[in-house]
Amino acid sequence: MSAPSDIFDVVVIGAGFSGLAAADKLVKAGMSVAVIEASDRVGGKVYDRKLPNGCIVETGAEFVGPYQDRVLELAKDLGVETFKTYCKGKSIFHSKSKTIAYDPAGAGLPVDDEALMQLGTAGQTLDQMAQELDAHVPWEHSNAPIWDMGTMASWLDINVPHQEAREIMNLSLKSLLSSEPADVSLLQVLVYIRRAGNETTVGTFRRISGVAGGAQELRFVGGPQQIAVRLATRLGDRVKLSSPVRSIKRQDGIYQVSGDQFSIQGRHVILALSPPLAARINIQPPLPSRRDQLCQHMPMGSLGKAVAVYKTPFWRDHGLSGMALGLNGTEVQVTFDSSPEDGSCGILLGFLEANEMRHFDSKTEEEIQAAVVEDFVKFFGPKAREVESWVIQRWDNEEFARGGHFAVCPPNVMTQYGVAITEPVGQIYFAGTEASPYWTGYMDGAIRAGEIAAERISSGVDAIGIRAQL
Repeated sequence: MSAPSDIFDVVVIGAGFSGLAAADKLVKAGMSVAVIEASDRVGGKVYDRKLPNGCIVETGAEFVGPYQDRVLELAKDLGVETFKTYCKGKSIFHSKSKTIAYDPAGAGLPVDDEALMQLGTAGQTLDQMAQELDAHVPWEHSNAPIWDMGTMASWLDINVPHQEAREIMNLSLKSLLSSEPADVSLLQVLVYIRRAGNETTVGTFRRISGVAGGAQELRFVGGPQQIAVRLATRLGDRVKLSSPVRSIKRQDGIYQVSGDQFSIQGRHVILALSPPLAARINIQPPLPSRRDQLCQHMPMGSLGKAVAVYKTPFWRDHGLSGMALGLNGTEVQVTFDSSPEDGSCGILLGFLEANEMRHFDSKTEEEIQAAVVEDFVKFFGPKAREVESWVIQRWDNEEFARGGHFAVCPPNVMTQYGVAITEPVGQIYFAGTEASPYWTGYMDGAIRAGEIAAERISSGVDAIGIRAQL
């Protein structure tokens, strides 16, 4: 890892999708780049583990769908193929009073007409509000201060009073944001919906929550971490692993980026990290108060995956898709068939979200397995006990993640500090999925944010089109 005169044009901190995408674009622009990663692997919260039987378990980000243009284009460029998420057959709806197998393509969820009506109206209303926002500067909308004043839970209190409908909305939002509706502002949710598209297509609630035609429609053959691994291979020795950055110090227009056993220099820096993690680096001179306050006010969501591996995807033999919704009385609230495309083994994925994940942060893996298998039995019958192996991934407990899948905004954060998410400070630029105008919280958003930061540097133009001082 060397640069002319030992000063890199750009030092990228973080070798997740955002940092690697930024570095790739900068190298193509002819700039010298160093990528510094704290952990011993690339990919960030995209992390695949290979089991002894050869099956791949996607313990981090897993799904992609329509309008996620950048991740799909990059995967194609790197030779990583996709296949459709298995969703054939009936899904399971479980509550304290009933367990029902239903056809999601038929009459819909097995709840009463009033619940269905409230769910439909709530989704349409959220879409209409979201579509009014500018994806790049949503906090500038005239209603943004009002929408940012209360939590999503307070909006549901008024608009979804039916108990079962409310539980379904709570479950949906927790699975999307890895946070309780009481943790995030209404504006945050509207922005999340609005950004589930691209430059020509606005997002919808159905798109972010759906499988067929939605954000969970596709998976990557062999797992999505291959994208990061192949990008890193293309970048070669520009990528340095196992190197946590402790400090960034600017002197005479040059940034000194240092860790416990290294120190390098760069003319520009890209922090391709979530705001809470970026705040852990000692930066001199200190960042402006607005950026620092942003980092203090945006917590990571709480997310885990409990993955059970079976000899075969036995649920398919019973006409089930492997998808289940557990409304109450379960630790796992959403499941997916996460088996490989060829069905050579059965992999059942259970999401642990928000309060449920927090409950398990200090538990042993054996305790988590014992609780989760009981939920799987409730959903799919006694054969669900025949687990051959488990993979438990708790992103809250990962040193260089501390939660997933992105940092969220409680009330009065986005309108006060939202602009600071992407606003450069000197020649320090910010990436990470939180900084994307589309697909915030997704792999696609991470790539977009990294490429935007790289473009601002390589073109010499900052966020508002003013020539940056180089």
